[in-house]
Amino acid sequence: MIPATASITAATEPANNALHSLTLIAKAEFLSGLADWVVETRAALSAAELQTNALVMIGFHYALFPERSWPTFPAYLSRLERMDPLLLRDRMLDTYLEMPCKTGDPTEYVTREQILSSADAYIDFLTRRFGAELVDEEMERQAYAYAMNPTAMQQLITTHLRSMWDRYLRAEWARVEPMLQDAAAAFSAVGLQHMERDQAFEFVTGQPLSSVAWEPDLDAFERILYVPSAHVGPYLGFFHQGDALGVIFGARLPEGTAVNAPDLSRNEIVVRLNALADDTRLRILRYVAERGEQRSQDIIDALDVSQSAASRHLKQLSATGFLSERRCEGAKCYSLSEDRLRNTAVALLTFLAVQP
Repeated sequence: MIPATASITAATEPANNALHSLTLIAKAEFLSGLADWVVETRAALSAAELQTNALVMIGFHYALFPERSWPTFPAYLSRLERMDPLLLRDRMLDTYLEMPCKTGDPTEYVTREQILSSADAYIDFLTRRFGAELVDEEMERQAYAYAMNPTAMQQLITTHLRSMWDRYLRAEWARVEPMLQDAAAAFSAVGLQHMERDQAFEFVTGQPLSSVAWEPDLDAFERILYVPSAHVGPYLGFFHQGDALGVIFGARLPEGTAVNAPDLSRNEIVVRLNALADDTRLRILRYVAERGEQRSQDIIDALDVSQSAASRHLKQLSATGFLSERRCEGAKCYSLSEDRLRNTAVALLTFLAVQP
């Protein structure tokens, strides 16, 4: 087991940050509360461009993310363009092979050749790794066709990434980079390396480790790298980088800091108020406040909302901290976090220079 005091740091990670922002565009229809840039960029893309972005960012996800830190996104993109196409493709396949098998015989697919023996085998392999509900068969069949032609796969990936950088990401990164640098510096200055790993996780992200759907084993990594994002809203993102686990969180200032960074304070307030700026989410909060802890199905039935809409709203309210989530009798149960409501009001008054 890695000692709890092993390396814990914060950094902007330009390459991972940019790639995660493009991934959010592909997921924006399933998440509410993401930054305006994500929503507006998605709206500006054509249907064909959205399809390409989803294919590149989700279908080839494990081919994209870097194995080490890079000083800029263009520097990493140049590396991808020079990379051996077969190596790029095989990096994705090897990552898949390292993943645990959720269903079926884990010994049935143990080589790249077996994975790529047919499109049906490729889909079956991914389904065993991720579960049928997370595999978009139509998109993955397209991914398979490109995986069989690594040169075409590399060309598609790099052309798309360079286009998105030139058209959307370059100007946005110039805008948000100073704010992200302030966040990373502020968290680095509080002595994260002296905290227990789960304590540092909650301190940085504002969420207990137990609240994460996929609860990572922090002690399995030599390093934990916290990366502030201007686009992820209240949600978290994760990536592996060599011996490190990367945790992407909404850019903010640590509690109790003396750092004055109005952009960061405003960013966190916007994320919280966005969660409250919806009639259905306010109705959910009022219902839980009046009745105490409620199961998700009780909320759906009482407020007459669809399963998908309720899931999206509850996910945002939980990620923002207004609702506490736990498993109870096989279901998800939610209770109101009064402290979160109170400190949100205080944060808003403080930002406006009004005495709380």
